[in-house]
Formats: sequence, C-alpha cells, structure tokens
Amino acid sequence: MEKQTLSRDGTPIAYERTGRGPVVVLVSGALSTGATLAPLAKELSGRFSAVVYDRRGRGGSGDTPPYAVEREVEDLAALIEAEGGEASLYGASSGGALALRAAADGLPVRRVAVYEVPYAMDDAGAKKRAEYSRALQEALSRGRRGDAVELFLRLTGLGEEVIRGARQSPMWASLEILAPSLAQDDAVLGDGRPPLSRLASVTAPVLALAGDASPAWFGEAARTIAEAVGEGTYRPVERQTHMVEPAVLAPVLAEFLAG
Repeated sequence: MEKQTLSRDGTPIAYERTGRGPVVVLVSGALSTGATLAPLAKELSGRFSAVVYDRRGRGGSGDTPPYAVEREVEDLAALIEAEGGEASLYGASSGGALALRAAADGLPVRRVAVYEVPYAMDDAGAKKRAEYSRALQEALSRGRRGDAVELFLRLTGLGEEVIRGARQSPMWASLEILAPSLAQDDAVLGDGRPPLSRLASVTAPVLALAGDASPAWFGEAARTIAEAVGEGTYRPVERQTHMVEPAVLAPVLAEFLAG
C-alpha cells in the first residue's frame, strides 16, 4: 500500500488509490486485505478514484486493542477525510455489513453498494452463526489459528476434503496470519441477523447485490437490506457466485455509483 492515514485512535491505516473521479472506498470481507479488491478497483479506475485499504490488523495497517466495530467505522472516516471528505462505499461480504454500519453512523457517504452480506435469514442460520462465534473465540483464545480458519471455511460451506487440501496449499500460511481478523468480521455481523433498526437509519441510496448462482439466502439477505434502508434497490448479478468476477461487477457498480 502506497499511502497511509491515521485513524482517530492513532492506528495507521494503509491504502491505495487508483484512477480519477468521484471517490469510492472498497471494503473487503473476511480473510482478505485491500489487495483482494485491487482487481475491482482497476476495473473502476476509468471513472472513479477507487480506494482499497487494509482493514486494521491486516496487511500494512496497524492494530490498537481492544477491538470495537466503532474503531473500524473511524478508520473509514479517516480514509474519507484523507481523500476529500466525501465518498461512496462498496462492501464485499462482511465488508458490506461494515459499509452499511458506517453509513448508518452518519459518515459522509454518497452511495453504498454491497455484495452478498452474509446475514442469517432464519433461526437455523442464526444458530449456526452463534455456534461458529463460540468456537471461533475458543480457537483464537488458544492460539489455534489454523483451527479458526477451518471453522470459517466450514461456515462458508466448504467440504472437509477441500479444507484438508487447503491446509496443504501454499496459501494456508497467509490465511493463518489473517485468522485473528475473523473475530473482527464476526463482531461486525453481530448476532448474524440483519440489523433492521440500524439499516432504517441509512439515508444514502443503497444497492444490494447477490449473484444468481449463489445460494438463495444471499439474495434474500440482499432484498432484506434493500427493503430496510430508506432508499434501497436489490439487483441480482447474472451467473455469479460469492466469488464475483470484477469485470462483471464493475459495470453494475459504475452505473449505480455515477447516479
């Protein structure tokens, strides 16, 4: 990351800006850094100043305990201030929940787009997330980073054979480095249910997206977001899953963000 700004509590936040035009800050999800969204930033750079950043505790950014979701909102506030004082937000997965939280908390946000925020849409989903949260905290408290990553991968639906293969892959070490940040994403999602009262306070226009090749509950969550905010739109993205292709997503985002 080429640039750095300081959050309110003094934590350094590393970021990069690509392109010229209205600012859009891209917020990554679990087990990811700003580099994860760099390909999307490149796709948007022809029309926008696309900012990617390492959330606190990841990559080139610092971390100041104790963690609180409010600190991550302050990180976004610092980025927006550093890049002109107003921005749109795009959040991927749990990063979408953070983007919506920032808008609800009154940051100077023009528009918010989110892709497949993993809110629990029924009692079974909420119970599964609660069990994951308990097991995650136990694994991290014991320093079992690999176990924490495994818990997350199971939560996403990966099978045991795939997880065993992942453990043997070269990328596993980098996932273990990011494992403590799983607790941050878990905190951002709260009890897992859509925070309807908080969403109702979002005044910026919101575009909630989900791939039509993803499990149906992602679409249900996106529709719930769109209906809960003051000015929301739900849109499926054709032939896409949770691992959405930047070249497919970028035109959809550009159309909305330019409005």
